[in-house]
Amino acid sequence: MNLSSPHTFHIPVMGLAYTIDTPIKVAKYGITSVVSIIEDYLVEQMREVICRNEKIKYVKIQSTERDFRANRITAYLNLIQDIVDKQIEEIRSEDFDTGKTIVQYFDMLSDNSPLKALYNKMLTSKYPEKEKLQKELRSLITAGKIDVNIMTKLDKTNYDNEGNELPQQFSDALAALRGYANSKIKSSIVFSAGLNPRLFSYCETFEDFYPNLKGIINKKIILKVSDYRSALIQGKYLAKKGLWVSEFRVESGINCGGHVFISNGIPLGPILEDFKNKRDELHHELFVECENALKASKRNPFIDKPELKITAQGGIGTSEENTFLIDYYNLDSTGWGSPFLLVPEATNVDVETLNKLKSAKKDDYYLSHSSPLGVPFSNFRNSSSEEQRKMRIAKKRPGSPCYKKFLSMNKEFTDKPICTASREYQNLKIKQLKVEIKDEKVLTREIEKVIEKDCLCEGLGASALLKNETKLSHNLSAVTICPGPNLAYFSDTFSLKQMVDHIYGRLNILNNLNRPNLFVNELQLYFDYLKTEIEDQYNTITEKKLEYFKTFRANLINGIDYYEQLIPKIKQNNSDLKNNVRQQLNDLKNSLNLLPQLKTN
Repeated sequence: MNLSSPHTFHIPVMGLAYTIDTPIKVAKYGITSVVSIIEDYLVEQMREVICRNEKIKYVKIQSTERDFRANRITAYLNLIQDIVDKQIEEIRSEDFDTGKTIVQYFDMLSDNSPLKALYNKMLTSKYPEKEKLQKELRSLITAGKIDVNIMTKLDKTNYDNEGNELPQQFSDALAALRGYANSKIKSSIVFSAGLNPRLFSYCETFEDFYPNLKGIINKKIILKVSDYRSALIQGKYLAKKGLWVSEFRVESGINCGGHVFISNGIPLGPILEDFKNKRDELHHELFVECENALKASKRNPFIDKPELKITAQGGIGTSEENTFLIDYYNLDSTGWGSPFLLVPEATNVDVETLNKLKSAKKDDYYLSHSSPLGVPFSNFRNSSSEEQRKMRIAKKRPGSPCYKKFLSMNKEFTDKPICTASREYQNLKIKQLKVEIKDEKVLTREIEKVIEKDCLCEGLGASALLKNETKLSHNLSAVTICPGPNLAYFSDTFSLKQMVDHIYGRLNILNNLNRPNLFVNELQLYFDYLKTEIEDQYNTITEKKLEYFKTFRANLINGIDYYEQLIPKIKQNNSDLKNNVRQQLNDLKNSLNLLPQLKTN
């Protein structure tokens, strides 16, 4: 019985704080979740909160220490691991009585789980067989993994108190990686947002990323990717260093929360089809490359060929969609993110924001340009951070004070990088624009682009501090929250059990909005994005952008053709539903054909 993962879903990282302590809440039920570790100030604050709640002595790691970033992360992860270990030990000692955590553990499992079958057998057995089965069940209880995330683009250089540049190993991403590598946790690190050569190379300095004498990797690597080509390139880059990628986590290019890395219009289905058809080839090619590298460096070899998982996430909303993705594309797991924002037992959302999400309308979720990274960002119109941003503009003081500087990457006006959401940058940029642009309409439009940028360092962490009633960072209470558009179809708060039951088809918690199929929903989002981009640039389009738009539209049409062929394979007895999907696909194709003919001036 393979119990390396009791559940067939995981909870992806959400923001800086929304899942920062989720393992303490869900790992005891066998559910894997992902913690963001890049923001060491927030990590340290949460360590203090957890120590207080668990009555554990807390000793602050001061920012004056030489390697404080890494040390904070190590201490935090070790604390979480100790708590989860204690929880599992306590669960194994419980009687199988109604209301006990051990009963909840098995109740939450999928009805198709072999472990659930064994549990059901125990329930109907008589002593002494029942007692024997209970002992076996206790031994099979495993915690969900405490995985961590580093967004590879968040890797600014840091400076000492005298303003001197620190060596590269003290950059944000490398320090976070070191913090994870030095921890006792045996789990996976999720690298998202693409290839960072110095970060990936830094993995080579830690033995836990390589097989031990038993051929086991204590700290595994997961790559969040947008397509097969990206997986192959990044996978080979790491394999040549003897570093094995244990999982490729495929995310929708647009139907997801947080930063949105929009593809050139190729939808999720065809991308997953690519992985399905080339999975064995990918596995073999990376294994040969990795094995040769291990041999060349005289490191421990693999005893057996290591596992390569393929998972997917982004916009999944029903049990039927979840099951289809796993069964048809041979996925090992699926990621359910944004809906868990409505599960107070699992995530950190403050009361005010939670109430806003519960009553939100579909249009309240939108794709913004508010991120200083210059990457589209899933945003929520009613957040207190949006209110604060507009209030600052109304007071003629656009921009944010910049304390943490995690997104300080712009050197347009300064020698040291600053953040484009900072008050300093926005004031300088607006002054420049007023000198250079005489057309009032054009000037207004360009200024709007500047002042749309908002502080994410503070906003994405505030909710956890508010919920845990602890001291706010720099007294900034505005909350940024970045749900995927799929959250529009959930309109209440739910228990962890209710959400898990929904995922496994034992309960339906969707609201009454007419929700298109997952694939159709993503196509519609891509269409809306393309239409907006064309309209915005129609009079000033370049040859390069013209080719991009044409490719984008062609890829969407090809995606529609793919889904039309896929419909008969969807295991759904409701013929009306299949007909609706056909009609929706046809309507989208007609809409694409009605887009304006593109041409350069």
